[in-house]
Amino acid sequence: MDNKQKNAILLLHCPDTQGILAAVTDFINVNKGNIVYLDQYVDYVNNVFFMRVEWDLNQFLIPSDKIEEYFQTLFAAKYQMEFSLYFSDIRPKMALFVSKMSHCLFDILARYTAGEMNVDIPFIISNHPDLKWVGDKFGIPFHVIPLNKDNRAELEKEEMKLLKEANIDFIVLARYMQIISPEMIQTFPNNIINIHHSFLPAFVGAKPYHAAYERGVKIIGATSHYVTSELDAGPIIEQDVVRVTHKDTVNSFVAKGRDLEKIVLSRAIEKHIERKVLVYKNKTIIFS
Repeated sequence: MDNKQKNAILLLHCPDTQGILAAVTDFINVNKGNIVYLDQYVDYVNNVFFMRVEWDLNQFLIPSDKIEEYFQTLFAAKYQMEFSLYFSDIRPKMALFVSKMSHCLFDILARYTAGEMNVDIPFIISNHPDLKWVGDKFGIPFHVIPLNKDNRAELEKEEMKLLKEANIDFIVLARYMQIISPEMIQTFPNNIINIHHSFLPAFVGAKPYHAAYERGVKIIGATSHYVTSELDAGPIIEQDVVRVTHKDTVNSFVAKGRDLEKIVLSRAIEKHIERKVLVYKNKTIIFS
């Protein structure tokens, strides 16, 4: 996209009824907006209409700061819509949370440095100092906040202060081995992205790849999802699998699993940044 081009992105859902698509596109066309992307889906079981539309604001007649108000008054109330409006020239701010494993962190920072992720990363937070050198290497502030069961409440206030001061839009748990508090989840609803292997609930504990190896599984998977108060049960954004055989070792299980984790997490982040994820109840609609 041209750096001078500013687009509006609208995500919405509402009860399915005749005329919604025509009404939304007419609103854009009448006000001289040029539609550059449109995707819609109807859940016939629950009678719900979902839509993502993006349009060029170069000649749009309604000022950017008034679009939400106009749309709410003219359409959202009439069609019982829930919607979110974003602008392409506003880069979201992403905070990274890590512990000791570096594979996801390195992958994200490499993509970010290469210009593949349209975000700003104000800082990294960790409960261990082990990966501070990575933050230093990429020039990103690294805050060590050593959470444990005794100091959690006190130190989470410190985390929340950092997040608020930096105007963080969403958080990525890049193999962060701590439970996120209900307060933080409520502050960032559907804006905390996690990654983990897909062996749950069959292989729990600290060494799931070892357990899977002993069981002789034939597929290794990874899942990225939004964090909710129910552990590892939030709306799924991205998943993938890789096949393994009896010839694989525990080490190759771990290597393949970690490679898959970083790929799946980065895909989930990209979809979130591109505003192509719409959460409805505990599921996601992923627009192409």
